[in-house]
Amino acid sequence: MLDEYKHPEQVSWFIAKRPGTREKLDAGRLKVEQIKASVRPKVEHPFRYIKQVFGYSKVRYRGLAKNNNRLHLLAAFSNLLIGEKYMLA
Repeated sequence: MLDEYKHPEQVSWFIAKRPGTREKLDAGRLKVEQIKASVRPKVEHPFRYIKQVFGYSKVRYRGLAKNNNRLHLLAAFSNLLIGEKYMLA
């Protein structure tokens, strides 16, 4: 485990501000907020494949082992679909 997570009260969480509050920031802070906001779509894009392409929009409770195996399988398939455009180039 990383040293910074041993004491969670000392961790600085960087959460992007809402678009309405970003309008009031200066240029330096605005660039930082844009960088933080650009991370979110990169993280959430694979979950779009799992939920919409594969049809798993609702959680199914079939036991922890089956849920874990299904999540790993769907994550691997979504990575293949996302990486397919890079493989064809």
